[in-house]
Amino acid sequence: MLADDHHLVLERVTALLQSTFEVVGVAHDGLEMVDEAIRLSPDIIVADISMPELDGIEAARRLREMGANAPIVFLTIHESPEFVEACQAEGALGFVLKAQMKVDLIPAINAALAGQCFVSPLRRN
Repeated sequence: MLADDHHLVLERVTALLQSTFEVVGVAHDGLEMVDEAIRLSPDIIVADISMPELDGIEAARRLREMGANAPIVFLTIHESPEFVEACQAEGALGFVLKAQMKVDLIPAINAALAGQCFVSPLRRN
């Protein structure tokens, strides 16, 4: 399942994944992410952090509180170690930079499905 508020990103991610994975649903904001994840029970969720209504991190928190156990891989523009830590604190197994998605997203999903963590290399300032 994919969650991002930008249609172009959803189209690009779907195109990237469709030869390897089945995209069973999409959400356009954090509240819809929670609702669709509960309804669909996907094997994995790929989600943006910055979304309207509810950010991805809070959506992940709510899903965990509701007992959902699908691994989450965040796909984001945020390159701060603090965001990585916040995502991992909510149980996310993946943190992929949108600029690196062509290289990192499929390995991150495979790692998460195997119960392993994957983090895109962050730039050092």
